[in-house]
Amino acid sequence: MNRSLCLSLCLALLVVAASCAPQAATPAPAVPTPALQPVSAQAKASIVGANNRFGLRLFAELAKQDAGKNVFLSPASVAMALAMTYNGALGETQQAMAQALELQGLSLDDVNNANAELRVALANPDPKVQLNIANSLWAKQGVPFRPEFVAANRAYYAAEVTNLDFVPGTIDTINRWVSEKTNGKIERIVDQLNPQSVLFLVNAIYFNGAWSEPFNAKATKPGTFTTGSGEKVTLPMMRRGGHFQYLQGEGFQAVSLPYGDGRVSLYIFLPDEGSSLDEFAAGLSAERWEQWLGQFAGEQGSLTVPRFTAEYGAELQEALTALGMGVAFDQARADFHGMIDTTQPVWIGSVKHKTFLALTEEGTEAAGATVVEMRAGSAPPQNPFSMVVDRPFFCAIRDNETGAVLFVGAIVEPS
Repeated sequence: MNRSLCLSLCLALLVVAASCAPQAATPAPAVPTPALQPVSAQAKASIVGANNRFGLRLFAELAKQDAGKNVFLSPASVAMALAMTYNGALGETQQAMAQALELQGLSLDDVNNANAELRVALANPDPKVQLNIANSLWAKQGVPFRPEFVAANRAYYAAEVTNLDFVPGTIDTINRWVSEKTNGKIERIVDQLNPQSVLFLVNAIYFNGAWSEPFNAKATKPGTFTTGSGEKVTLPMMRRGGHFQYLQGEGFQAVSLPYGDGRVSLYIFLPDEGSSLDEFAAGLSAERWEQWLGQFAGEQGSLTVPRFTAEYGAELQEALTALGMGVAFDQARADFHGMIDTTQPVWIGSVKHKTFLALTEEGTEAAGATVVEMRAGSAPPQNPFSMVVDRPFFCAIRDNETGAVLFVGAIVEPS
């Protein structure tokens, strides 16, 4: 065999061997992580305003749905969980969610960047206030989620992304995460796996604030609180006198109780005798809320308020549908193909929300969690005031720097 023929045979054998050897999978093209862009003060104010308007409208719907019961929710938690979901919505579904979430006129980039800045701005805003916000995505193994959807939620919402087989133990894994992020106050929010469940988008928020001026525990005495049903119950009533930010409104009294250095406050609105909390809730709007905030003024007075804890939980589909995003729950019409690369329908199976609230002499502890389950398959008084919170009342926890309403609720039956 001559040398050239031998060389040719060797080259041919090398080619055959190479074609028979196992081939490494070609890596999918990497999706670049979105770069966070600074947003204008106007855009940041727009997202806060949108979240507050959405939260107060959602509260009004839930107050009608659960009339006569405690209603306490975290607008910040629900809005952030749905904003993550919004990144996968297209067409009519995207438009309906924008309407419900009050995002009209804001681009997706504006929404994401403004929420990213807001999330950072709210992180532990005061040495005496602990405020933690956490997001996560729990994705079913093997489902073709769009890399750009996952990358956006990682970048803008700092979402922890976990791919796992959806087995019964998955429920416990998600609930453990929620319990950890809410300091054990919300131990369970996912109850079952639907055969069509493919993704859970979860937000958890935990708040613990010490009053700027705590109540003296020695002044706490048993007192009578009249519930929404008219029943009189005995509760420990905390008492404090001094200088407050106070508002005598039309048909109500209101007081602001700051935490720590005063950046975050609890606002309590007490309807007058003869007025109902239901009427107050029905007349509540973002415009009135902002108007009232500008009318608080320093006054001397005394405050009596119950020491209590309250828990609340709700499925939000009915309320969100009333706000205009019913299409997102409609298997036949929903379009979340910006989330999953499939020709099969993709829709929201459920949105669940749970909260916890505790008011004590030292301060306030509150927690909220929201899970979105995706499915696929086929004028002030002149005299010192006295405010005795001994009947159903409205309350809100607000970050006074950004204006973000963190929690809002109607307390009808404290315990």
